[in-house]
Amino acid sequence: MASEQENNFSEQFSRAEHFVSENRKSLLVIGGTIAALVLLYFSYQKFILAPRETEAASQMFMAERYFESDSLDKAINGDGNFPGFITIVDEYGGTKSGNLAKYYLGISYLKKGNYEQAIESLEDYSTNDELLAPVALGAIGDAYSELNQPEKAAGFYAKAAAKNQNNLTTPIHLMKLGMTYETLNDNKKALDAYNKIKKEYAESMEARDIDKYIARAEAKLN
Repeated sequence: MASEQENNFSEQFSRAEHFVSENRKSLLVIGGTIAALVLLYFSYQKFILAPRETEAASQMFMAERYFESDSLDKAINGDGNFPGFITIVDEYGGTKSGNLAKYYLGISYLKKGNYEQAIESLEDYSTNDELLAPVALGAIGDAYSELNQPEKAAGFYAKAAAKNQNNLTTPIHLMKLGMTYETLNDNKKALDAYNKIKKEYAESMEARDIDKYIARAEAKLN
């Protein structure tokens, strides 16, 4: 048995050796191509992307300051000396700072009442950040709510509540979800949202008056 296995191994090794010998040139070309691609990737990361990341972050500094002070027009469009979030998204969209600018831009539009533009910017934003990811989804829900589209608003509040569940953002979005379900006359789902706040987020701000909302939803059901 051992001899048979040795013969099989020897035969397979011989075939592999023959294949390498017959295709040496092709294999060398493939290996060289892979090595070149790896080198190109790391060169792009170091010499192109990293400097653009630094440049984008420095360019966005004033826009963030304007955002924090609620000077939203300057935050969005710039002040003539420093670019706003629109320019940063256009010129540095592939960088981390450019991606974050999409979030700032969306929230700025939301605050100004430009709800369609807010949705577009926030849907283009991508992150797994524990807090920003659910906040961005909830903000899309807020925009749809302002557009009088409660079904879509509820969908995004549900996504926000399920995303990176935590004691800060989750109960906020569960509350908005429950209230939106009430406007849709889906009081069973509203009650489920309120009860989840009471049972799982009892220490949250939203839980302080949650019994009032639970009683209201129960009364509507009865």
